[in-house]
Amino acid sequence: MSKKSRPSLIKLFLREASLVAKDHSLLLTLLIAPLLYAFFYGSIYINKEEENVKLAVVDDDQSRLSRLLQQNIDNSPMVELIHFPNLEAAKEYMYQGDCQGYFYIPKGTQTNLLSLKQSNVVLAVNAARFLPSSDLLASVQQICLTIGAGVRLQYFEKTEGLSTAMAMQNVMPINLDYRPLFNERSSYGAFLLPALLALILQQTLLIGLSESVAGERQHGTFKEWLGGGVSTAIWGKGLFYLFVFGAYGFFFLNVNFKLLDLPMRGSGFQLGVLLFVLLLTLIPMAQFIGSLFKSQLLCLQIMAFSTYPIFLITGYTWPFESLPLVVQWMSMLLPTTPFIKVYTAIVQSGASLASMMGPMLHLLLLWLFYSSICYMRFRKLRFS
Repeated sequence: MSKKSRPSLIKLFLREASLVAKDHSLLLTLLIAPLLYAFFYGSIYINKEEENVKLAVVDDDQSRLSRLLQQNIDNSPMVELIHFPNLEAAKEYMYQGDCQGYFYIPKGTQTNLLSLKQSNVVLAVNAARFLPSSDLLASVQQICLTIGAGVRLQYFEKTEGLSTAMAMQNVMPINLDYRPLFNERSSYGAFLLPALLALILQQTLLIGLSESVAGERQHGTFKEWLGGGVSTAIWGKGLFYLFVFGAYGFFFLNVNFKLLDLPMRGSGFQLGVLLFVLLLTLIPMAQFIGSLFKSQLLCLQIMAFSTYPIFLITGYTWPFESLPLVVQWMSMLLPTTPFIKVYTAIVQSGASLASMMGPMLHLLLLWLFYSSICYMRFRKLRFS
């Protein structure tokens, strides 16, 4: 092919736009799926925190203290108390799945506490559902500690004649000043949603672009596409995806973040630079993966099934250091792993790119790696 007839980056960009417009599968993946998934999954976690988790309560003490405990627990937006006359009925209600646990106040609780004896109350939770059980534990435990300390404070003030400050030292010799940073309310939605939006952006790009390359092989247009040179072909096709998903990234950060009331503590410009580097890395990675398939449908199926495993091994939902060593090495080959570290640091804690140079260097090395293997793979296919 003569140099004059070789397609330019702009021609390849327009060629890809035309292919996407004609291919219903690509059109669905690239233009509908990102917005649909972002709003659908976002709406699931829009409340971010659980409310009114049902907890059965049995009060065998029938004292002022037990009533105070129940009143404070019931006033918490996290817990909805359901009263039972005996422990067996409360247990059966929990076993039937109608509540997430039971709270038992045995007889003599107030008497023991006022005489400075150990006083035990029972909180049994259904740990098969991790989130409700942990939320119940945190809420009830804090209330019990607060009320117990208050009762003992009054005891020391009235019976020992101590000042409030001296009585407080006896009640709580070590005072824990608990301050959750960044995700102040420790809500699950605020933790999950920022990374989930980034994963939607990544996976729809990987699926769409790899499917497009597999389609070139399936329809016999692969060598025609590469006619202007391997690098031109890679970045001509990739330019379309860089433009489209750059727009999606801007939309997510300015629309979805506001609609879902997500924090944005860092620099929008630096986050834009990070997203740009991620897209540059994903483009050759997706094209390399797509070149391994001759069937567009098979490529789509395999890439669609890769979404959840990729999310699990990045170290976001489970500490990276606790993953098996083999899985850690696999995770290091994914752009998601360094990206999530920098992304969450910027979004949730207001970090800068300069303070995250290690993960940024990792992401840039992956860009070089995937660009190199994609180039070599395309050259081999071009002359085969």
